[in-house]
Amino acid sequence: MESNRTGAERDEVMGDASFSLRARSDARLVIGLCLLLAAATFASYGPLRDAAFVNFDDQEYVYENAHVVSGLTWENVRWAFATTQMGNWNPLTWLSHMLDCELFGLNARGHHLTNLLLHVANTLLLFLILLRATRSHWRSGFVAALFALHPLHVESVAWVSERKDVLSTFFWMLTVGSYLRFVRVPSARSYLPVGLFFALGLMAKPMLVTLPFSLLLLDFWPLRRIEIERSSAAAGTAWRQLLTLVREKLPLFVLSGIASAIALWAQQGSGAVRSLDAWPLGIRIANAAVVYVEYIAKMFWPTQLAIYYPHPGFPPVWKLALSVAALVAISLFALRAASRRPALTVGWLWYLGTLLPVIGLVQIGSQAMADRYTYVPLIGLFIALAWAIPESAVRGRQRQLALGAGAAAVLALFSLLTWQQVGYWRGGIRLFERALEVTQNNSLAHFSLGLALGHEGRFAEALTHHEAALRIDPNHEEALYEIGILFERLGRTEDAIRAYSEAIRMHPHHVRARNNLAAIFARAGRLDEAIFQLREALRVDPANQQVRRNLEKIEEFRTRTGVRLPPARMPSG
Repeated sequence: MESNRTGAERDEVMGDASFSLRARSDARLVIGLCLLLAAATFASYGPLRDAAFVNFDDQEYVYENAHVVSGLTWENVRWAFATTQMGNWNPLTWLSHMLDCELFGLNARGHHLTNLLLHVANTLLLFLILLRATRSHWRSGFVAALFALHPLHVESVAWVSERKDVLSTFFWMLTVGSYLRFVRVPSARSYLPVGLFFALGLMAKPMLVTLPFSLLLLDFWPLRRIEIERSSAAAGTAWRQLLTLVREKLPLFVLSGIASAIALWAQQGSGAVRSLDAWPLGIRIANAAVVYVEYIAKMFWPTQLAIYYPHPGFPPVWKLALSVAALVAISLFALRAASRRPALTVGWLWYLGTLLPVIGLVQIGSQAMADRYTYVPLIGLFIALAWAIPESAVRGRQRQLALGAGAAAVLALFSLLTWQQVGYWRGGIRLFERALEVTQNNSLAHFSLGLALGHEGRFAEALTHHEAALRIDPNHEEALYEIGILFERLGRTEDAIRAYSEAIRMHPHHVRARNNLAAIFARAGRLDEAIFQLREALRVDPANQQVRRNLEKIEEFRTRTGVRLPPARMPSG
């Protein structure tokens, strides 16, 4: 039977059907890539099933923190928003740890699962954000796969204490996703989620302070809200566009400024910020230049990774010169490519900018670098790599197959290396043994390994590593304190007295060393010396109830008996 539709009507129907088929095919591809990314990530992090807490920050963040262990209560919520414990103000991170304790108790597997789920969520959000902004399925998928499977990101995922990395990045991705919606439909209502998610991210980790600058980079590419041409008139237009976009983000810059001030105050209050006397500005700038390049090297060749890299001081001149030359050359090339290959420019500037808060110009702690600092910055380099190959280079069936096979091989290698690296995080002993294998003069790794061995009852081995830590850093009073404890457990009382006394000489405010020394004196009947140490400890820490109870016990015994005999065994710290 002949149709009554006109030719134009038939074309319209066929066009609608074709569009519908393409949409369904596109949706199936997106879902398939998301499932593949999630499955590959879970598989690569398989060893986390057997991972435990590690004795490096996990005790303060989780299993020895009374506020966290007792779960979500109003008192603990108030504490989370008021505390700057661990040198940070990150209330959302504390709340997430409390929630884990509510759900899993102190079963480390559950805490690791939360980190992994957040990492998977970040991977999928990154893929969807890039896909929405660029309409490139395979390049977006490649960037997301590199982010998911790169061994440098293991520290952020496998370390329970680095919940702040994966949690803050989750809000980073939500902020960027909301921003893409705001760009399509600009309004105060669509801007509100951008500010809200950004504020939440800052409350998980203040490293997000660079996010407004990253949004400006996205304005240039792929959103193309800033047009760069070579004529002077076009340049003026570009500057006006840039100023408009900066004004648009002023609320975000204000939040960044507030978060930066709070972070600096919290770090200074904890003593984590090193003075210029300890680390002169010249050393900081030189180390920053070298570390920028070392992160790139580790991105391409991610081996010899460690939980802690000791600061070497001023780097060798040849290494500094090569690093500066490389940074200048890459920067010039990236800036010159801005009009032809904007993704390369944006990716490079993303890497430089997002790494700036943790590159060491403000020295936090004593490490030279840390794998966890690359969690967001490497996204920029991944984007630059994925879009560096011009479209003309992948035309043709054979070239596309070769490119796909190469990408699959790289991802498979990274997946295997990630599996291996995750295995080192199964417990503190293997983690710090690995750090000693791949670094030199690592006092902190020796000290932490000594703690882990002591916890397992391997006192003689623990003593060896604490003594090694002390040889590397003769001012390590905590190593001396732990040596005192180990001497006590090995029955070497006089050696323990000497170790505690030296720790107190180095750090007169060392309350635990004074308490333990007082316990030894009390058991030996040297009550006056014990009382002196306990009174000094209370002068430093008047609220310490253990010290106060020990002092009351000794004074009551001496008053009641008048005899210099040892009282009942006192608990030592």
